[in-house]
Amino acid sequence: MTEKWRKSSYSGGANDEACVELAGLVGGVGVRDSKDPDGGRLAVSGAGFAGLVGRIKRGVLDLP
Repeated sequence: MTEKWRKSSYSGGANDEACVELAGLVGGVGVRDSKDPDGGRLAVSGAGFAGLVGRIKRGVLDLP
C-alpha cells in the first residue's frame, strides 16, 4: 500500500519552512519533512502520536 501524505490545513502553504507531512500507516502514523519527501521518515504508534499531540496542545513542549 502506498502512503497518502498530507500537510496540515494550518500550514503556511507550499513555501512554509517549518512543516511536516503525515500519513496513516498500519498500526501508526508516518511523519516526514515536507521539504525532503524522499528523506528520512519516522513511524510512531497511534498512541504515541496521540500523546505527542496532547503534549503540544497543553504547551508542555513550548520553549521558555
